[in-house]
Amino acid sequence: MLAASLTSPGTLTLDRRPLPALGPRDALLTVEATTLCGTDLRIVTGQKTKGVTPGVILGHEIAARVWRVGSALTPGVDVPAPGTQVGLAPEIACGHCQPCTAGRSNVCASMALFGTGVDGGLADVIRVPERALSCITPTAREIAPPLLALAEPLSCCLRATTRLPITEGSRVLVLGTGPIGLIHCALAASAHASVMACGRPNRLSPALALGAQVTTASQGDNLVAEVRDWTGGAGADVVIIAVGDPGLVPVAAQCAAIGGSVSCFAGFPAGALAQIDPNLIHYRELTVSGSANATLADYAAAVTALSTGALDLSALITHEFALTEVDAALDAVQSRAGLKVAVLPGRNPRPVTIHQADPAGRRR
Repeated sequence: MLAASLTSPGTLTLDRRPLPALGPRDALLTVEATTLCGTDLRIVTGQKTKGVTPGVILGHEIAARVWRVGSALTPGVDVPAPGTQVGLAPEIACGHCQPCTAGRSNVCASMALFGTGVDGGLADVIRVPERALSCITPTAREIAPPLLALAEPLSCCLRATTRLPITEGSRVLVLGTGPIGLIHCALAASAHASVMACGRPNRLSPALALGAQVTTASQGDNLVAEVRDWTGGAGADVVIIAVGDPGLVPVAAQCAAIGGSVSCFAGFPAGALAQIDPNLIHYRELTVSGSANATLADYAAAVTALSTGALDLSALITHEFALTEVDAALDAVQSRAGLKVAVLPGRNPRPVTIHQADPAGRRR
């Protein structure tokens, strides 16, 4: 099979290798699409090394099809039958640590992840070991594989929004209009909330297409003033920080209404600090929360939403590349050429070194 693996920090190699061995309680899936995110880019350029196993096949937003099932498994009982289209949740939780037993398997203390510690989806075939069989989630009906791959980022957004007071008529401010911010816009709109999206000027039209009623590229005090105007002076009921800029945290608090909620959804740079006026939290009775990853239930809900058509995120898929073109796919992510970039595995046997980064993390 063809696979793109991290041979060393900052170096991604595309080559042919034997198919993964199928154990009696394993499953092999053929990968139909893997969408890329900023985390993949940070791994490839060597900026992210924590939790990343050298030699691992990258890719954690995976749409696949069951191919082979181990001899000790019953198809249709232990695992979906061969030929079934499935999504693959990347989080492999231990199931018995304190977070897992408390219903927070999304922050499992011994979490393993497809695409960072376990071979992921930038390959023709992926092996799902016994401990991860529950990550295999069949679709309600077949859909385009790149759309199904979006179940992973959607599941993370669902995890956050189900813990926020977003209801019909809520005023929701989404800070950041990358793919994650756009998914949050779509989810809030599907709950019949009023949505304002704040982000880069070239990402505001997609926000409108995905449910935002109002968009802005304003920052700082100007943004706070626009939010006050939009809400008749009250502020937003919910503010979602969907881009990892710690400077947005105090702005989000200023934009929130009395009794409002601020969600620090995005991952922030390691060691980043944010200053926030505690009196804003105290006197305005704000709730500040975080959200990370997703549970298997969140992922299953995302697959259902996409495969039943309850939520249409097809507008997010703007670029598709063959696995042999993974270099160009990562370039599209880095240059923000579009929204979501999908890699569709093929069978080209040509081995080639795709990326190498110098010690400063620059690609060359």
